[in-house]
Amino acid sequence: MKLKISFLVTMLAILFMAKTDVQAQIETHSDINFNELSETFLQRIIDQKDTQDLQDILANTSIEELDNALDTNDKRLAFWLNIYNGYIQVILQNNPELYDDRGNFFKMDQIKIAGEMVSFAKIEHGIIRKSQWEYGLGYIRKWFPNKFERKLRVNKPVFNVHFALNCGAKDCPPVAIYEWERLQEQLEKGTKRLLEKTSAYNSETNVVKVTSLFSWFRGDFGGKSGIKKILKKNEIIPSTKGVDIEYTNYDWTLYLDNFIEL
Repeated sequence: MKLKISFLVTMLAILFMAKTDVQAQIETHSDINFNELSETFLQRIIDQKDTQDLQDILANTSIEELDNALDTNDKRLAFWLNIYNGYIQVILQNNPELYDDRGNFFKMDQIKIAGEMVSFAKIEHGIIRKSQWEYGLGYIRKWFPNKFERKLRVNKPVFNVHFALNCGAKDCPPVAIYEWERLQEQLEKGTKRLLEKTSAYNSETNVVKVTSLFSWFRGDFGGKSGIKKILKKNEIIPSTKGVDIEYTNYDWTLYLDNFIEL
């Protein structure tokens, strides 16, 4: 009898120790710093190194583990910015033809996070913009977001994300690696840089030409008055009074590997 018990104990110990490294990783996701993982994900992409092991961790974690790990607004924003920008590079570098139908590309469930397949639209409008309706110009919220979205979305959206998200097009903001500890500083730098590059103010006509991002998401910026305040703060226009705004055409030409340090 003692021999049988000893044998069973030995077999259980062997089975326990035989777990693969991947299984062990999955079971200890509570110890993973997901912000650092997202930064490493992007850095490897920049260095043209494989990211499959990181993608596997992201796919096999749980909603609860991500929710607990991303316990501040800045942590959530930085994480999702890196994940969105990173997967744009990964997917389009391997399958650039997907960009021929951009509408379908952004809506397609093709990124596995926490056991669910999600789209770029879900990450952008549901998570980063806190359940905004994609076509609501920043004024209309979604009525019934699912559990994934409710648990993992940011607590407070910020307008600067529009100057940080890279959708793969030539006129998109360049890709930076965002660190939650200095996220606000990075977002401000990125905003100023992009506005200086894409805006043109004519003092004679008092007209400023700006990126179409301001038009598509006008509610996120506080409407036309909010847009003018942002432009003045970033020294694009001298005053908010009497300024007319014109929106430039967006260049959707596929343009990858557009990286920057902030």
